[in-house]
Amino acid sequence: MVQYNDDLKQEIRNANDIVDVISQYVILKRSGKNFMGLCPFHKEKSPSFSVSPDRQYYHCFGCHKGGDVFSFIMEMERLSFREALEFLAERGHVKLPEVQDEEFNEKQYRLSRMNKINLEATMFYHERLYMPTAKIAQDYVKQRKLDNHTLKAFKIGYSGEYNELYTFLKGKGFKDDEILMSGLVNKNDRGEFIDRFRKRLMFPIISVYGKPVAFGGRRLENNDKLAKYINSNENLVYSKKKHLFALNLAKQSESKNIILVEGYMDAISLYQRGIDNVVASLGTALTEEQARLLRKYSQQIIFAYDSDGAGQNAIKRGIEVLEKQNCDARVLQMEGAKDPDEYIIKYGSGRFQLLVEQAISLVEFKIKMLKQEYHLENAKDKIAFLKKITTILSDVDNKIEREIYIDKIAKQYDISKQAIYAEVNKALYANKPEKILVKPTRKLEKVEEFTLDEKIIKRENMVLYLLINYLEQTKELIRANIGIEDLKIAENKIIFEKIMNSDEKESEKIVQMIANMEDEKIQTHISEIMVVDYEITSVEKCIEDVIIHYNKKRLQNRKMQIVKELENPDLPKEHITNLEMELSDIIVKMAKIK
Repeated sequence: MVQYNDDLKQEIRNANDIVDVISQYVILKRSGKNFMGLCPFHKEKSPSFSVSPDRQYYHCFGCHKGGDVFSFIMEMERLSFREALEFLAERGHVKLPEVQDEEFNEKQYRLSRMNKINLEATMFYHERLYMPTAKIAQDYVKQRKLDNHTLKAFKIGYSGEYNELYTFLKGKGFKDDEILMSGLVNKNDRGEFIDRFRKRLMFPIISVYGKPVAFGGRRLENNDKLAKYINSNENLVYSKKKHLFALNLAKQSESKNIILVEGYMDAISLYQRGIDNVVASLGTALTEEQARLLRKYSQQIIFAYDSDGAGQNAIKRGIEVLEKQNCDARVLQMEGAKDPDEYIIKYGSGRFQLLVEQAISLVEFKIKMLKQEYHLENAKDKIAFLKKITTILSDVDNKIEREIYIDKIAKQYDISKQAIYAEVNKALYANKPEKILVKPTRKLEKVEEFTLDEKIIKRENMVLYLLINYLEQTKELIRANIGIEDLKIAENKIIFEKIMNSDEKESEKIVQMIANMEDEKIQTHISEIMVVDYEITSVEKCIEDVIIHYNKKRLQNRKMQIVKELENPDLPKEHITNLEMELSDIIVKMAKIK
């Protein structure tokens, strides 16, 4: 197992400011010392996701996920800790040492070889497109009106016959097992090596970082027995749910939105005609990983899927995925063409850009799709349609936005605004108790888990905050006045004991030590401690108040114990005298505490 030392982990943390990293996934706004945004890990309408630039931690007070920059990348990108560390090392330009781990080095070597094969294959296919033997591909390219700039931007190519790629890769020094591992070549029952892609127009699928990871191939021969498109199988370097075709180009666009299309040719055709903010979803239903990728590069995503039933149904499914990522998703309304490629060729980029600007909201799209289920000339259907509309509108939190929709829908579908308002208000009222029940407050959850009120939790967490951030000023004072038995929260006991048993004398080292604790529950708890603003204006005054509180609490508890003991009629007289003296002493001490 590969082990990286704590100093290297800290160097990588320092090279990746948590606000910068998280800002690539979440829109953050300054709120006091911290930043707030909508949590990327659960659906919410009010921001409860806090990021501390000072302490380099994040925490969501809704779903309670939290941690440092490593745990954030692990969660968002679905990576192991080591993979997240390597991801952030590359992002922060931190050179990783070579590790002596046979299994790890073998995997890295295989990844490296596959990346090289994909790069060589990309150039091989691309160069073949310009050769005399590629006339069938050249004719298709002319028919689709693709120019040389576009061909080179997308590295479009042509796959020849039988085993041309295999022969080429062998000539480059790649071994048979490496070539087979890439999935670009297969081996038949007779032991012959045959290229997977033959006589096809080739579309390299390039990662957002600019590396070819897979290929799509379009049939050029007039043979319906062959699949129109075939794609690379998933392997070590490629998982289709984690990639989007042309995102490597779209991320460079100056546009404030991203247009999402279904096919390679839609994306390529739009790009050639000046629409450079376009990506394709690789012919599969939009996944959460793809939605996160889209959200990383733009807040507004515009669906431009085919106008047929399948395309519109795919939008319905995609809407749900994008809504979870809190995207501003819109739907382009296209008439007179079956797909964006056909539309832009027929009407030009100006009219297509107008469609983009007029793209409707998800609420309008949902209502438009709903309308197809009813005959609005029929009074019964119109009533049913109205009831369904109000369900959609009652989910819109913003009152102004809701009013705009009500006004628009009333005019468009000839329904009284008052009738819509009445039904929406009914739906809102009916949902209110339900929402309260299913969304308990932070306080209720803590009371249920620890049977402690919020003040006790905050004070106890503050002790840990002081120890972690002001070690030099607080450690010995806390050691002399607060013990592990005074703490009630299990995670706090573990952290407290680790700090007290540590020889570290600087807060910076303690922060590093705490950050390297691997227990996920501990890290989540630490993140909550670190992102809370305790409004400390004076560390000395704060630690004094905390110590006074714990000393007073200890005296109160002992006082109650003595009073309870004195209720026992069978106590020896001498013991009663000792208890009464101790009680008197406690009362005097409590009186002195201001």
